[in-house]
Amino acid sequence: MNNLLYTIAVILIILWAVGYFAYSAGNIIHILLVIAIIAVLLKLIQGRRL
Repeated sequence: MNNLLYTIAVILIILWAVGYFAYSAGNIIHILLVIAIIAVLLKLIQGRRL
């Protein structure tokens, strides 16, 4: 589950970067970035508990 969460976060960050430089996707890319950051933070928090 942790690997899946990390993979999704990385994909979302890459999509954000592509959209940010292309300016073609609009505000949805920024929403994806927020979701990716939340996913990374959750992974870090869950990793410290274990």
